[in-house]
Amino acid sequence: MIVAADASADAKPAKAAPASVAAVGTAVGGLSPAEWTVRWWRWAHSFVDGARPYQDPDGSRCALGQDEDGPVWFLAGTDGRSQVRRRCRIPAGKHLLVPVINMYFHAPRIGEYAHRCDQVKAQVMVNNEALVSAVVVLDGKALPRPARLTSRCFDPFPDGDPDGDEEDRKHPGPYHAAADGYWLLLPPLTPGKHRLVIGANYGNDQDADFGRMIQNFEYELQIGESAI
Repeated sequence: MIVAADASADAKPAKAAPASVAAVGTAVGGLSPAEWTVRWWRWAHSFVDGARPYQDPDGSRCALGQDEDGPVWFLAGTDGRSQVRRRCRIPAGKHLLVPVINMYFHAPRIGEYAHRCDQVKAQVMVNNEALVSAVVVLDGKALPRPARLTSRCFDPFPDGDPDGDEEDRKHPGPYHAAADGYWLLLPPLTPGKHRLVIGANYGNDQDADFGRMIQNFEYELQIGESAI
């Protein structure tokens, strides 16, 4: 199954220079940005279908499943079927990881329909070679083009990961997955209100399912507690 998560907006780039964005290869909490995308997908799959973060219509589930003590807070895009506006309160001091537009695929590791790791990775790459646009606007200012991040093969369900640490390898799951796409990793925003608008789309006519995917979502963010 291929699942697309995340984004295209009709916002136009602003003229002002953007806020800083964590560079590709910049570790946060000892993990690379690509490794944080693995954790993002595991977070998304910790919910049942229909209640996953990218299916949230208004942001009311923004805090569910988040690591309150960790350095990164996950935001979601959409499943490509809707345009959404969400509100989310986020603790101060958190980096924000946001999928702009990307592809995901998982398959059995063994059995009749088994896929090798390279086959799984190949499934998620093609549309990202056909990116048409990726627009990110934060508080009215256009940010740089988001980074393309390609994950390792990983167990999408958190109980076991044959490519993970020693404890994970003792309990490999029946599936492995990969993700490839464009992500935003923002350093902690200043306390207060912020508006994040994201939009992107592919232009691959060879993929009837997701090759023309359009993403469109925005967030009203409250960082830290509201002023009294």
